[in-house]
Amino acid sequence: MLSYLIFMLPALLISIYAQMKVKSTFNHFSHVRSRRGTTGAEVANVLLRRAGISSTVGIDAIPGSLTDHYDPRSKRVRLSQDVYNNTSIAAIGVAAHEVGHAIQHAQHYGPLELRHTLVPVTNFASSLAFPVIIIGAFLYNINLIMVGIILFSAVVLFHLVTLPVELNASRRAIAELSAAGLVSMEEVPMVKKVLGAAALTYLAAALAAVANLLYYLMIFSGGDD
Repeated sequence: MLSYLIFMLPALLISIYAQMKVKSTFNHFSHVRSRRGTTGAEVANVLLRRAGISSTVGIDAIPGSLTDHYDPRSKRVRLSQDVYNNTSIAAIGVAAHEVGHAIQHAQHYGPLELRHTLVPVTNFASSLAFPVIIIGAFLYNINLIMVGIILFSAVVLFHLVTLPVELNASRRAIAELSAAGLVSMEEVPMVKKVLGAAALTYLAAALAAVANLLYYLMIFSGGDD
């Protein structure tokens, strides 16, 4: 148990910090109105048109806070209530980020394609990995533990692939907002802060997954009782 805490504590602390950072940064810049006064939905529409995909990608308003995402199956940019009709720096930054994913999809961006491929594998592996490892440890069955570790490795790979996907979407968002004249030079650093805080959550998830994998490998090697 102590060794598990040693592995997981840094990732846990980063995760807690990331969640607090996202909420505080989003809340702060939700009260900073963009100079253009453009809503998140309007920003998404402009950027989709500029990318030439507005005829194939739609925009929806969805309930909740920080529930924004791009759905590649239905090709919909889904914006939360805090973003869709909001003219804040936070709103336009988040909207542009989700459009960034739509552009990735349209351009067959490699890491995004890989992440889509990994989704069913990850869903299957994540539901079985921990029970298999626990059963293997209980039965002192090294082979079962190894099977669980291999399954969990798929989960780790998914988190590691997610990082460049999210970072690239944020870079695209900032570049597209600037090119479209939707943000001023003074507003760019503010958008970067919003998207940078969100990126911390993905980093924390990846670190937690890697820490878990290292711990499971330690069990496999017989380094923990």
